[in-house]
Formats: sequence, structure tokens, C-alpha cells
Amino acid sequence: MGAGIGIYFAMSTEPSAAVWTIVVAVGLASALAAWFVRQAFAPLVLGLTLMVVGGALAGVRTWTVAAPVLSFRYYGPIEGRIVEIDRSASDALRLTLDHVVLEAVTPERTPERVRVSLRGDQRWLVAEPGRRVMLTGHLAPPSGPAEPGDFDFRRMAWFEKLGAVGYTQTPVLTRAPPDGGLWLPRLRTVLSEGLRSRIDGDAGGLAAAVATGDRSGLSAEANQAMRDSGLYHLVSISGTHMGLLVAFVFGLVRTGIAAVPPVALRLNGKKVAAFVALPSAAFYLALAGRDVATERAFIMVVVILGAVLADRQAITLRSVGIAALIVLALRPESLTNPGFQMSFAAVAALSATVGQFPDAWRSGARRRWIAPAALLLGSSLVAGLATGPYAGAHFNRFAAYGLLANLLAAPAMGLLIMPGAVLAAIGSAVGLMQPALLMLELGCRWTLLVADVVAGLDGAAGGVATPPPFVLPMFTLGGLFLLLWQGHARWLGLAVLVMALAFWPAGTRPDLLIAESGGVMAVSGDEGRAVSRPKGEGFSVKAWLENDGDIVSQEDAAQRPGILREERTASARLGETEVLLVRGKIALSALVGCDGADILVTDQVWDGARPCLVLDTATLARSGSVAGWVEGAGLRLVATEALAGVRPWTCPSRSREDCQSPALGP
Repeated sequence: MGAGIGIYFAMSTEPSAAVWTIVVAVGLASALAAWFVRQAFAPLVLGLTLMVVGGALAGVRTWTVAAPVLSFRYYGPIEGRIVEIDRSASDALRLTLDHVVLEAVTPERTPERVRVSLRGDQRWLVAEPGRRVMLTGHLAPPSGPAEPGDFDFRRMAWFEKLGAVGYTQTPVLTRAPPDGGLWLPRLRTVLSEGLRSRIDGDAGGLAAAVATGDRSGLSAEANQAMRDSGLYHLVSISGTHMGLLVAFVFGLVRTGIAAVPPVALRLNGKKVAAFVALPSAAFYLALAGRDVATERAFIMVVVILGAVLADRQAITLRSVGIAALIVLALRPESLTNPGFQMSFAAVAALSATVGQFPDAWRSGARRRWIAPAALLLGSSLVAGLATGPYAGAHFNRFAAYGLLANLLAAPAMGLLIMPGAVLAAIGSAVGLMQPALLMLELGCRWTLLVADVVAGLDGAAGGVATPPPFVLPMFTLGGLFLLLWQGHARWLGLAVLVMALAFWPAGTRPDLLIAESGGVMAVSGDEGRAVSRPKGEGFSVKAWLENDGDIVSQEDAAQRPGILREERTASARLGETEVLLVRGKIALSALVGCDGADILVTDQVWDGARPCLVLDTATLARSGSVAGWVEGAGLRLVATEALAGVRPWTCPSRSREDCQSPALGP
């Protein structure tokens, strides 16, 4: 099913009606054939059916979430209702608005949702879901990849019905107070603010993130330390949080029943505890939001607690498979989400391996005290090995001391933070919150201390270059074969895993990268990638350096040799091709011809003829960012839009002809 979804998203054009007819016919034929083929071949036929189902679900989901996308840059009044509050990568507060109204934009062209980053003085802002606000700001369509084949934010925005993003430097004013809707997000905000008001600093922000899923209270420094130490999974609500919450509630109820003998003799404490833990998990999911990892964890919890109620074995790879099928059926696009891939990789590896350890540990009374420590070490190691390649491929970083950090921080999460959050919720009803808040604060401060110390160690965080596109699917196939196949042949999966990792460095990074704005370029060299300017287009430049696995600032990259920099121009020679970048109308008008360059890049529109290939803003607006590879005496250029293809999220409101990327020439 996942393969079918992956094939759909990998296509360069949307399937036509004829293609869908053939796909459905193949699916029906394979489903019918499963009744007649020999039992040994039935799984293969059913697998083909599920591939068709996966592709069809992805196609249906794509068009059921279709919503208007802004097709131009907008500046003016913006009005809408706050539905989400978070922070951007630059630590700016962001508001996601629905019920949007834009001046002189008809309702059928107005995005269903917009996201606005807040700059300047916002002392008048009362940020709470449900509040209708008005502001003056800049909006633009969701941006495309920073380079060909890179992460495409437009696809994620399409499935979130996010039709425009932007910023404001003016105060955000209240148009109308909340009208009673969005009560759950408002409850999340109230609980988050309550925790942050009682626990100072980043500890309060971490407590709110763990308890409610609201990460807006954590500073950029704390977030970076959590990432560099390998502890960021503790910030984003996932299986760890859901599992610990349910385990604590389950244990609390079961212990309470066992402590009252008349009740314990008449009730099955284990089943009652499972029955009480289920709604607790459901409320936690609703409060934290439907993130992929949280959703997967909840489904796993439902399956596990359901197995307890039915007297069946709870933790198996079947429960992982059921959770995956449900998540993919509800949201097929989550297959490409790093959270989905890392979450299921970790839980599949843990389900298949960790359950085999305790029998050996319990073979003697002297070893019993070792079991918890060994389980913690083993689970952290298994989960780290399973998720490491996915984290490296998507985020281009690895935490060298992640295992150490998790060993130090995990006990605080299980013994202080999650129990403290549950006890705080119980204690709030009877006025006994302070002991629980103390537990919660101590656990959060210890976790942040561990993150800060580990992230400060030499070599704590390293860069990882982006692998070729086939590496992660190959790694996934090898891992699944290793986990699922029976007999000695399963070790062939380990060989596939090793081969996938061996192919990781095989990808060749571009020798030349040009931003979609035409205002910055970068070339690769012996000392790393050199950038044409120390400031500007920071998002694109950061993405380029991260994809190289190069952890340096743009200012440092602008000091590297390889580019001849002047105030308004920058030039570089790649093989026998001379590339010249010119910024500003005055500098461009003063240029004679192409000044000997083979390729002219500019952040202006140029309508006249030039004796070279001109990549101006009009051309780059249609082509997207450009990458180039030196081949022989020439330079092969590839445009972002040529790889992205013509899909609903790449071309939501234009004709197929308008969406074609322009030919860039040799």
C-alpha cells in the first residue's frame, strides 16, 4: 500500500482518466485473482491489489483537500480567525488563520488558510485560537524547493490547505473575540499558558510542549540544543509520550484497584485499567493535535489495550502493520513525512527485537536490577539505529552523543515529566498541583540541562549530505525483509541495508546552485560550497549547505574562494563556463552585453537580447531554482520545476502549458 502511494507521489504528471481506469481494472483483476491462485502466490496478488488501493487513496485524497492557492504576491489588509499558534525557524511567532478575507480578492480565489509570521512590536496581540484578528501584511504562494529534488513545501501546504504564507511588521489587532468555536485548541492554549506561568523559562516551554503539544514557548536556543543532542523527539509528542502516559494511567488504576482487596477480588484490575487508559489516550491525542507520530502512537495504544481487553498478545508486528494501514488510509501523504518514517521504523524495530531481551535478564535474581538499565540501553540503541538514516536523509544532521543523551534524559521523562503531567491534571481538580508541578519542573530542567551539556561537547552535531533518492526506499526494503522474513534468508535484508548505506555517498552534489530570486548563487570547491553574498536568501543558502552536509553559516561560506565578489556582481568559472550574477537595475543597465559570461543571472527582469543565456526573475519564476553540473566542457543545467512536474500543488491555478519549465539551453 505504501509502495502504491509512493509511486503516485513520484509521478511527474497527474494521472489521466485513462490511466486511472487501467489502474482500477488491474486492482479489481488482481483482487479477483487472489481467490483462484495457489495459496503460496496469494500474498503477491494481494500485494498488487494493495498497491492499487494505495495509489487510488492518494489520488482521492489529493483532490478532496483541494483549496485555493494564492497565485500572486499580495500586500494589504488581512483578516482571519486564529486556528494555530507556533514559531518559525527564526523563532518568530506565527499565526495560522482561516476564514480569511483579503482586500479585492474574490472568495473563490481567497486561500482557505494563510500563515503569517509576526515581526515588530506585538504588545497588543492576544494570541488565542478562535480570536478574529486583522493586520496589514505580505503574502505569497508557498515556496518551491530550494534546489531541484529538494523538499517541496508546496506539497505539504497543499494537504494542509495552506494557500499562502507571509509576514507582517504592523500590530495584529483584535477584530472579534472567540465565538465559542475551537474549544479544544483554546483549552490547549489555556493549559500551556498556565504551565508557562508556573514554570519559568524554557522548562515551562518544554512542560507545555510535552503536556499539550504547544511548542511555541521553547526558545530557538533550547530547540537547537535538543536537536544537536538527539533529544528533540522528546519535544514533539510521539510514541514515547503516549506510551508513558498510558503506562502511568494504566499502572495507577491497576495499583489502586489492587490496594483495595474487596474490589480487587471482584474486578479484573488489568482490564479495568486498560478501559480507563483508552479515553485518556484519546484526550491526549485530541489535545496534542493529529501529528503523524501522535496518531500512530494512539492507534498502537488502541490495538495494544484492545488486545489486553481481549486476552490477546499485545505487542507484535501485526499491531504495527494495523497502525500503518490506518494512518495511510486516513492520510496517504504522511508516507513522505519524516515523522511517519522515523516513527514506524523505531516502533517496528523495537517490536521485533526488544521483546526478546528480558527472558535472558530474568534468569537469575542477581540480574534483576540490571534489567531496567539494559532495557533502556537496548531500546535506545535499537531505536537510534533504526531512525538514524531517516533523520540524516531528511534533516542532514546526526547527533554523535544521542545515545548518551537519551540514557540520561529518558528516566526523567518516565519518572518525573509524564507522571507529573498526569498528577497535575488530577491535582488541579482538588487543589493539589504544587507537588506535581515540582516533579514536572525538575524533570524538564534536567532534560534541558542534559541537552545543553551534550550539545556543547566537541563534535556533538555533524552534517550529513543528502543521499541519492533510491537510498531510503532501499534501506526500508532491507529493514522490512530483515524483520518480516522467516528463516535464515532474512539476513539478506541486512546485506541490503549495508548496500543502501554504502550507496549513500554515491550522489553527486551540484557544482552550481542559483536561487529562484536570482539574487544569490553558490559553487562547490575544495574548501566546500562558496556563496556569492554573506546575507540575503538565507533560507535557500541554508538548505544548500545542509544538503551538502556542511554545518557553517552563510557568512563563513561567503568567505570561501571560488567566487569573485564585488558590491553588486559575483562571477565564477565552472569548467569552461563563465557565470555572472548581477543584482540591481543600475548594475544591470551598466552591463555591456554579458561582459564575457556564458550565463547571466540577475534579480531583475530583462526583455532585451544578450549574447548569453539569461536567467532573470521572469525565467526563474517559471523554472524555479537551478542546479548545474560540469560535464566535459559544458555545464548541464536542471530546473526545479522540470523535476517537480505538473501536479496540483506545483501548478494549482494555471494551465498545463503555463506550468511547463522553460528550456534552459546547454
